[in-house]
Amino acid sequence: MFVVKQEKDELLSLPAEEIDLDKLRNLSPLAIEIMKLISENAMYPAQIAKSLKEHEQKIYYHIRNLERKNLIKVVKEENKQGAVARYYKLCEPAFVLRFKKFDKTHKFSKREGRSKEFLEPFIVDGKFDALIVVGSPDPHGPDKARSRDGYYGMDLALFLGTFLNYVPSFNVKLDTETREEDLKQNLIIIGGPIVNKVMEKFNDDLPIKFKEKNIYSTLSKQEYPSDEIGIIVKAKNPFCDGKQILVVAGKRHAGTRAAIIAFLKHFSSILDGNVHKKKIIAKVVEGIDLDSDGLVDDVEIRE
Repeated sequence: MFVVKQEKDELLSLPAEEIDLDKLRNLSPLAIEIMKLISENAMYPAQIAKSLKEHEQKIYYHIRNLERKNLIKVVKEENKQGAVARYYKLCEPAFVLRFKKFDKTHKFSKREGRSKEFLEPFIVDGKFDALIVVGSPDPHGPDKARSRDGYYGMDLALFLGTFLNYVPSFNVKLDTETREEDLKQNLIIIGGPIVNKVMEKFNDDLPIKFKEKNIYSTLSKQEYPSDEIGIIVKAKNPFCDGKQILVVAGKRHAGTRAAIIAFLKHFSSILDGNVHKKKIIAKVVEGIDLDSDGLVDDVEIRE
């Protein structure tokens, strides 16, 4: 559900949850202040108490009450001075109390069938629910590699944006910024393991993977040596049940560019799955330079 507001020439929206009157009962002004405070950034009770200049035990009382009502949730835990600090955030940025049935209106977006199924882990009800990881442009890793794939990732982000009703605040990290807790999210990983070290952590679990200097398909038992080869793989996240990863990568930046072009020009073919096993979303594509300007501008689906 979304709350929509027309403001001048802009249409603004927030994801929202419909609640009943019982959840609003006994909410004090302090409880409302806590909800406002953690609507943007997750905080632990001691931080909240300091920010609101309230006694910590009073904050704990309202936190427990809000958690019981399913208005807030724990989003991460950290060890601080020998104790576990639980960070809380609103379950949704807005809550709606409805008094009548919904009226018919124009839909903001309609995604049906296979495209909805493919995108669902990463985009749910028009809301983005994933972390995009791109390789750092600075020298890093044993090969001191610099990534150029992040630039191509902008085209992928624009493509995904056509499916969104709501744009979250910050959902992109460099591989050098990514921490262990980040690996437990839905992830979109751009670039191969030489330039994106996060890719290394998932490579061995993929049906199509990077093997030495080539790309290897466990489905066709074929190796692809070309620098213009890219892969698109959707798979379960081995670090967290219920989460998934989407890999868009090439051995070199030309291969990553080819994989992203496949999204833009041949999305329906990606949905078909691998030619050797339709139920597995794992494609191998090869970039083509149609106009001979030295840049990949189209692709062929290899499997």
